[in-house]
Amino acid sequence: MEFNNYFILGCSAIGAGLAVIAGIGPGIGQGIAAGHAAAAVGRNPGAKSDITSTMLLGQAVAETTGLYGLVVALLLLFVKPLVVK
Repeated sequence: MEFNNYFILGCSAIGAGLAVIAGIGPGIGQGIAAGHAAAAVGRNPGAKSDITSTMLLGQAVAETTGLYGLVVALLLLFVKPLVVK
């Protein structure tokens, strides 16, 4: 019975680590989006407000993936419903 508890806790920790890796994708995507937006503003400075608002909306949508990964990691670390006492 004791082995099962430690096994479940270990698997939860590994799963939390894997869930946090989900933050890498949004970070890379937001950097690429910001770079392309800066290039677009350099080509057409008159459309700066439209480009900036579209970029920020896209980055907010992309960030939700990283936040979901963080929530899953926190749930796996701090909520242990399968541990038998």
